Amino acid sequence: MKSILPLIFFAFIIQLSNAQTYTNAESVEYDPVNDQWLVSNGSRMIADDGNGNLTFFGTGPAQLGLEVLGNTAFVSVADGVKGYDLTTENEVMDVSVPGATFLNGMTNDGNNTLYATGFSSNKIFAIDVSDLNNPVVTEIVSNTGQQPNGIVYDGANNRLLFVTWTNPALVKAVDLTNNMVSDVTSTNVGQIDGIDDDSQGNYYVSSWSPDRITKYNSDFSVSEVVTTPAINSPADIGINQATNTLAIPIFSDVIFVDLQVLSVEDLTQDAHAFGVSSNPIQQHSYAQFTTDGSQEASLTLYDMRGVKVTDLFYNPNPNGIQKVLFAGIEIPKGVYFLQLKIGNKYQKTLQVIF
Repeated sequence: MKSILPLIFFAFIIQLSNAQTYTNAESVEYDPVNDQWLVSNGSRMIADDGNGNLTFFGTGPAQLGLEVLGNTAFVSVADGVKGYDLTTENEVMDVSVPGATFLNGMTNDGNNTLYATGFSSNKIFAIDVSDLNNPVVTEIVSNTGQQPNGIVYDGANNRLLFVTWTNPALVKAVDLTNNMVSDVTSTNVGQIDGIDDDSQGNYYVSSWSPDRITKYNSDFSVSEVVTTPAINSPADIGINQATNTLAIPIFSDVIFVDLQVLSVEDLTQDAHAFGVSSNPIQQHSYAQFTTDGSQEASLTLYDMRGVKVTDLFYNPNPNGIQKVLFAGIEIPKGVYFLQLKIGNKYQKTLQVIF
């Protein structure tokens, strides 16, 4: 009788080689055709059901930007764009983009046009994908002025909004009537990677310096920090507008945040409106407080013995409403203390249950 151990060992090796894990989660998009999230992860695209179950999608590379339009998932691959059918997972388009260096962020107009940023070339391209066998590439901006990264289509104003990598970074616009570039707002962060909008017309940007998500209203006149201590170098974020779910790729993982819980009004009546939404703590829970921008602020989590567990927030001069999400924090269940310090005079501690 022949031994079956070699066959078992071989099957085990095959299973390991097909294991789905995040190693370079860069860009995330919701796939409404299959009710899942697609994530560019370097050599392969990954499908994520939002509950921790991962599978490979297709067999081609998915290095940088990712955009879903119709029945196709488009991915940028340095100097070109590939398209994959959402039903069959087969490659259905492959186009090079002349003049593109480090092609990165992508968006679409909901019809037949993709827009992509050339991170290293400071260019923006339009790609007509009405015929996947013969896509047409047009350079619409030859010089963005600063390195463009994430990009989103603003149909109500017939423009593109894109973010820059510079420190401090900018939100800029491209008027699609004449392709002219203008500044929308300057931010107090640097190295912005992604931008996307929710169903209410608000915009969210992900930055590396510091690591955070910042929310802006529709005309960018008001901003607030929406951050989570679990994120590190948040990349090209995506939002499912049907459920108002924000997906944050952080290279080794993707964190999902329910944006609807961030619409709660001030939680307390003290000077800094310090409180916690949903305690015991759940994945959608958050701490909230307000600051006037004149003093440094920190938020720290301690265990029952008074030993620091983790620093949740620090900013030398935050201004406005600060919301610190607990999504992604993995600690033993129990009672903890959340301490907020603002300047040298204000200090308050809340008991929280994980």
